[in-house]
Amino acid sequence: MQAEKEKIGKTGKEGILSWIRESGFSLEQLAGQYPELEILKGVQQNPEYHAEGDVYIHTELVCRQMCSLAEWSRLTERKQELLFLAAAFHDIGKPAATRFEDGRWTSPKHTIVGEKVFRAMAYRGGKRFGMSFRERELAAKLVRFHGLPVWFWKKRRMDYDLLRAAEVAPLKLLWILAKADARGRISRTPGELEEHGKLFAEYARELGVWEKPYPFANACTRYQYFHKEDMQPGAQLYDDTEFDVWMMAGLPLAGKDTWIEKNGAGMAVISLDEIRGELGISPRDGSGKVANLAIERARKLLRKKEPFIWNATNLMQETRQRLVGLFAGYGARVHILYLETPYEELKKRNRERERQIPQKVLEQMIDKLEMPEPWEGYEVIWMES
Repeated sequence: MQAEKEKIGKTGKEGILSWIRESGFSLEQLAGQYPELEILKGVQQNPEYHAEGDVYIHTELVCRQMCSLAEWSRLTERKQELLFLAAAFHDIGKPAATRFEDGRWTSPKHTIVGEKVFRAMAYRGGKRFGMSFRERELAAKLVRFHGLPVWFWKKRRMDYDLLRAAEVAPLKLLWILAKADARGRISRTPGELEEHGKLFAEYARELGVWEKPYPFANACTRYQYFHKEDMQPGAQLYDDTEFDVWMMAGLPLAGKDTWIEKNGAGMAVISLDEIRGELGISPRDGSGKVANLAIERARKLLRKKEPFIWNATNLMQETRQRLVGLFAGYGARVHILYLETPYEELKKRNRERERQIPQKVLEQMIDKLEMPEPWEGYEVIWMES
């Protein structure tokens, strides 16, 4: 089966990136045009690391520091705009993640939350943000991994974490963002975070992932490196995969069924929606029975080494990885195909659907979406429907 790799969306002259430049790289001007940033105001931080004030004040300082960096000034105009955007939204997860615990303010997992919050904002505000899919996802991943350059040394497998991040964002850009983040604060240990960043830059260059992903020997080696413990990235494994399994991913109404009709080439399809209909189970009810039957059918095909398509939303990485592990265990090359349609079109399709999805449910799915990353399968493709 052939699947065309396409760029999602188009970048026009209008949008947040153009506005960033036109406004003179000013957070205040940007927040005036994009009030989503107002939620940063008043969010408290631990004064041991952020004596400068709340999250908005910190963000303003980070944006100023960004524009003063020599490394930033040498970037292309589009990369400058994207990095400033990432700086402006780098702590967008803190309003939801911040709490007062054990006598201090803390924001656990705010980078993970921030990636989802930014993606949902930019997706729902597609026309106002005016970003291509790749621009939006790069900014989201810069938000997600902006703390890696200063904390990477605490990771159990440092090479793994750097190579994984390099799959979705140039580590050079992450380092520049982290440098601005370190300078845009009043901390008890000034300079310490920036020193960690220097070590990160040295290690990224040593691994060969400073500006691009690691050049694995083949797709099989790449997949195995990210799914096995203690494997060296420079290894070259024999590709012993035997057949193809396609895993669909994307919000409801994104066009998965249509794509399968046009490109399925007679392959068996395991559809959770169809099984739910067979069993007469409402989407609002538990899906355990549906999933178990789907897995049972998949195992029958896997034992016969028969290619098939797994058709479900698969919005969460944990869910995808459980399935990928199962399929790959039988010798399958697992291709993940993510489909996306613009937010307004998604709502339009839902209104025209006979059995509408409650809007609240649809919005919750947008908020929890975790974009498939390149390392998750043998191949990962993103397309617009």
